[in-house]
Amino acid sequence: MTKSSAGGTAATTASPAVRSGRGGRPRASSRRTLEDAAGELFLEQGYARTTIDQIAQRAGVGRNTFFNYFATKSDLLWLDVDDTLRALPEVLATVPAGLAPSAALREALLGLAVRHPHRGIPLALSQREAIGAEAEFRASGLERFLGVAAELGTFLAARSGRAPGDPLVRAASSAAVAALVSGAADWALTGVERGALADAVRDAVDPVCRGYALALDAAPAATR
Repeated sequence: MTKSSAGGTAATTASPAVRSGRGGRPRASSRRTLEDAAGELFLEQGYARTTIDQIAQRAGVGRNTFFNYFATKSDLLWLDVDDTLRALPEVLATVPAGLAPSAALREALLGLAVRHPHRGIPLALSQREAIGAEAEFRASGLERFLGVAAELGTFLAARSGRAPGDPLVRAASSAAVAALVSGAADWALTGVERGALADAVRDAVDPVCRGYALALDAAPAATR
């Protein structure tokens, strides 16, 4: 999570009017205000000791307003990342049709990395000692990246002429996501001297895509 980010789970309904008589900031119910309030509290007292009620109060909004923007407290750890992951369908749609499956997979992963803001480092990583949310960050990340792997598997199956449940497709998409996460984590932890995320992701995913190229790029047995 970054206090300067504008990510998070998008609101699906208009936020209700701010309740009167609350402490914290003046009237405001924007997602950004909740993000900033959460970031302050996480740094002041740690992730585990911060409650949703405290975040809402610091932001000057009601508890229900929080849930208009976020399903859980842990969503606040993934603000910029969630915005980037939501762009995956659009990224996949722009991958050139003429690429071999392994090259298409690489192109999709790099395209996703390019979408991510350079300053979008989750607080759970950049301030991991101060806020103490690394375990929750890892746990809440599992569902997200399993979803990315499934989406990439569908894409890769279509590009390779295989079924989404094909063991090769599942293995390649899962390995690619693991490499993506590894490269992104290394990039995030490098500090202010880090380069482009796409470069770090390229270094991580290229060996995976090359390793699966021979099998993925060959025609499925049923079509030979």
